[in-house]
Amino acid sequence: MSAPPLTVAIDGPSGSGKSSVSRAVARQLGLAYLDTGAMYRALAWHCLDRGLDLDDGEAVAQAARDLPLDVPTDPDGQTVTVAGTDVTGAIREPRVTEQVSAVATNLDVRAELRRRQREVINAQREARGGIVAEGRDITTVVAPDAEHRVLLTASEEARLARRSTELHGGADEEQVAATRDQIVRRDEQDSTVSAFMEAADGVVTLDTSDLTFDEVVAAVLALVRGEVAPRTEPSAPHTPDPDA
Repeated sequence: MSAPPLTVAIDGPSGSGKSSVSRAVARQLGLAYLDTGAMYRALAWHCLDRGLDLDDGEAVAQAARDLPLDVPTDPDGQTVTVAGTDVTGAIREPRVTEQVSAVATNLDVRAELRRRQREVINAQREARGGIVAEGRDITTVVAPDAEHRVLLTASEEARLARRSTELHGGADEEQVAATRDQIVRRDEQDSTVSAFMEAADGVVTLDTSDLTFDEVVAAVLALVRGEVAPRTEPSAPHTPDPDA
């Protein structure tokens, strides 16, 4: 008999390692992978490319509904396209990173992209036997019934050092300072519409501050494979999202 479908939902703030860890976990388990953050970035790129005013909430929401997005689910093939244009690199550029929160905090946009995310998750559970989906509200809103729900956290110092190394090639005082506003400000803005700093009830918290990449991947795999018992800490009840 084949194994039942499996969804692994992973949330976390910027620099917690959720994207690279989620890809590795999907690869190890032979599952699909969904980077929901790339969807918001792709929409931000699309709006900027069209010259839309990101403060025009309705125009941005309509752009989300019309977005001709092809989101990849192969952990080894993450080419994002919009209307056939490869935007994989463009959506990581500073101009998109600096503006993506204006898109991600639009509640109508979130409703549309969450709808698409659920469609992808359901399709991949059937087609590939499961999926590892990561973002900021996957464990609480997009896939609250996932078989495994994990919140990756890390100290602000660790998150800034990781993202600074990724963006600037190092983590000295000047490089970290250049990264701080981007990371801290975006997390603060996004936290107004999504709870991803503290785990909701039933979500396993994994602090990655002092762990290597391989150690984090191993910890998530051990949890999914039932090699360790999940340990959750009591937290404030999660307030259901109005768009859920």
